[in-house]
Amino acid sequence: MTLSLHVSVGILSVCGGSLLLLVNNYASSPNTDLIPATALGILLLIIATLLAYAGIRRSLSHAQLFSTLCLTVSALWCGSGLVYILVGQGVLQPTELRSSLVPGLAAFTLALLIIGSVAVIVKKAVLALIAIGISLACAHQIAGLSAAGFGQSATAANYLLVCLVGVYFGFGRLLSTITNGKVEPPGTGLKRKAELKTEQKQRCSDAVSVGLVMNLLSASVLACPLLGVVPQLSTGHVPWLWTAGVFQLVMCVLFYRAMDTLGATFYGFTALLKFAEGYSALLSFYSIQPVSPVPFPIVFSVLFFILALFSCQKNLLEGLYQLFFAAYCIAIAAQPQGFFQGGSQGVQAAVFVVSAGMLLIATFNMVSTTKIPTGHGYFKNLVTRMQCLTLREHDSERHTPHLGYSKYADAEVLGHACSVLAAFAVTATVTERNPLYVLVLPWVVVAGGALQLLCGSVAFARGKTFESTVFILYGVMWSVWGLTRYGGLYGQTRGFNVAVGIISFMLFNGLVTCAALFLNLAWFAYAFTFQLILISFLLDAVGSLPYGYDIGVTIIFGLVSFYCFLAHIFNITFQSPQIPLGKPLVKLSGVGGGASVCPHVPARKATSVQQIAEIMKNGGTCGMPTDTVYVLVAPCNRPDAVVKAYKVKKQAQDRPMSLWISSIKQLEPVRHLLSPLLLDFMEAAWPSSISMVIPRGPWMDTFGLGDAAKHIGTPQSIAIRNPDCSVATHLMNLVGPIAVTSANPTGEADTTHHNQVYAKLGDKVDGVLCDGPSPENIASTVVDCTKIETGHIGFFRVGLIPKSKVLQIFEDVQKKHRQGQTNPGFEYDQHLPDTEMDSSSGEDNATDLGRETGNSTPSTFTPEGSPVVRNGS
Repeated sequence: MTLSLHVSVGILSVCGGSLLLLVNNYASSPNTDLIPATALGILLLIIATLLAYAGIRRSLSHAQLFSTLCLTVSALWCGSGLVYILVGQGVLQPTELRSSLVPGLAAFTLALLIIGSVAVIVKKAVLALIAIGISLACAHQIAGLSAAGFGQSATAANYLLVCLVGVYFGFGRLLSTITNGKVEPPGTGLKRKAELKTEQKQRCSDAVSVGLVMNLLSASVLACPLLGVVPQLSTGHVPWLWTAGVFQLVMCVLFYRAMDTLGATFYGFTALLKFAEGYSALLSFYSIQPVSPVPFPIVFSVLFFILALFSCQKNLLEGLYQLFFAAYCIAIAAQPQGFFQGGSQGVQAAVFVVSAGMLLIATFNMVSTTKIPTGHGYFKNLVTRMQCLTLREHDSERHTPHLGYSKYADAEVLGHACSVLAAFAVTATVTERNPLYVLVLPWVVVAGGALQLLCGSVAFARGKTFESTVFILYGVMWSVWGLTRYGGLYGQTRGFNVAVGIISFMLFNGLVTCAALFLNLAWFAYAFTFQLILISFLLDAVGSLPYGYDIGVTIIFGLVSFYCFLAHIFNITFQSPQIPLGKPLVKLSGVGGGASVCPHVPARKATSVQQIAEIMKNGGTCGMPTDTVYVLVAPCNRPDAVVKAYKVKKQAQDRPMSLWISSIKQLEPVRHLLSPLLLDFMEAAWPSSISMVIPRGPWMDTFGLGDAAKHIGTPQSIAIRNPDCSVATHLMNLVGPIAVTSANPTGEADTTHHNQVYAKLGDKVDGVLCDGPSPENIASTVVDCTKIETGHIGFFRVGLIPKSKVLQIFEDVQKKHRQGQTNPGFEYDQHLPDTEMDSSSGEDNATDLGRETGNSTPSTFTPEGSPVVRNGS
């Protein structure tokens, strides 16, 4: 249903926008518009927002071509809508509408034509008709803007085609829903799970295509003045450029979600360029053409060059493509007017051509089983021949955080690069000129501010508290200082008020610097040199800044940041050697730099369960989630681990540990020592949220507990359970039966999140399976089976499974026994459902008698019903 909903939102939004433009173009005349420009722009923005939502949601569901189309059309209507609003509000004159719209429409005409052509090749008729229809509509709109009265009817006709296709698709989906999929018109079906799984392996291909479309858009806007299509870069081009920047920031986040640090860094860089281009175009409204400071674009070109080299590990074509942006930065540095001069605009013309080719290749490879060669594997082959370098394997496991389960890759590469850019931007000399005349403001506010705030948010999502704090603090500082000093707000105001604000930042950064002592030398140098920059800000505020001090400390900070950038991008690429970041300068109780933090791995991955199993086989204790709270587990065949878990827990004598098994099959070696009625009851009730308290006996010696057996249960009985949980079952299949207790010291509140396991138990726990917050706090049902042979069972606690259901299961088992039905043995194993963790909180108090609770919400399970095993003692 969710899949169909997002597709429906996307198709309906396309139809809505097409219908709006259809009516406007058909009913308008060259002199009069049916819909006022402001209203048309606002409506297009609303529809663009809905399309962006559908595109991003489908991107996360791995429907690449549909997502690419939605986001591309969203960007088209977002930019167009903003231009119409500027015209409606009088910022742009109606005569400027052509020069404002044509560059953007030209880019989207080509982009949508490429997307539509690929859709034709892969036989996606609906997507092909929509893409080609809107592409032709844009082309006719350009013709209508160039020659008054020409193209409006043709534009309307193309949007009519798009509307009819959307209606056809909607009717098909409705018919399919009514007939439960029995009747499905051609081209209206959704992808099956098998197809989605195939697409999931392609990582974030749709984000690549949309990012290339945005590069195509900005290149078209910059190249049009050089080609004479428009007079010059002007205010009307700002919506296109900033739309491209915003969309590339979104693509940056999607690349982080796809665990692609290099891709996220590249689109963060290109977004920065687009915001700067838009800022320069905006200043033309005030007849200002800002001068580009030389140090910044040179440094930017170096960063682009390094990124291009390392991006060759993905494919050679992508690395070569990124070199065009290094050349673009050099062109900006070579000419004082930067974006307004022919050199940089000529490079953007080349970028336009290359981006179109890259878009065709990326989109085709995204959806086709036949791939266009891109040079994949050349980098790996080259490194393999070099004995001094060992390439790091590309998998998302390397991004697994120490604490927490994250859906994002590391953001330190982009964060440190932003610090480099912001630092070298402020080395530009403004002197007595209006600060707006020197192109520093966007470099500082966007690079040092907005992008570092984004990096801080990603770091926070990864559980990296220190890195998140640093990036967010520095992002705020760069934004405030940039707007104040280079946005014209600072003026002649100097004195106590400004100094107080800077001192507050210095105090915060002082705490960050002290915390960096416990991390590593590189982070300490990074925080300490930024403190020197804050001192320069303070001295400037009070009018006591020594000549050259501010430039000197910003260059030092920039070089330290560059070292951190280079170290992180090198270390995520190569396993050895590693560029050193240094050891912690201060250690407390042997703890420093997070080296002793136990691995926190996602519970939903089989490789994570295997990793935890290996830790447990080596005598480790681990935390894992359940359907209620987190529990601490140890393998029964490692008595030392059981004793360790008991001591870590600080277990009370009246709250012993319990025993868990993956299936009743694990009791096969001791079935002759257990009651046949008990075994039948176990097989009928398990797997489920039912714990059974059974008599203690010599059968426990089989599990290899040794002297540690005294920590499980009481001298008379133990609690045993087979949870209805795929993760727990898989873990126990790997390590055998496990001893279980709740993951919190006795007397403290239950542990309801994986981060709390380490917080409460410290480095005494050796690993944690992470699954986020606990769903609820309802315990398992604990049944007294110590006197089951008398035909009676009792209840120590009623939890997830209500008493009536347990009694019904037991009554069915007794009935079969009375009829003489027997089970010849354990001939098959249970087929465990693929569900989330289903165990209980407070498993350690399973034998705490006399505290029966009321019925809780029952959990659904299927009793097997067949009685078990032969007679035994």
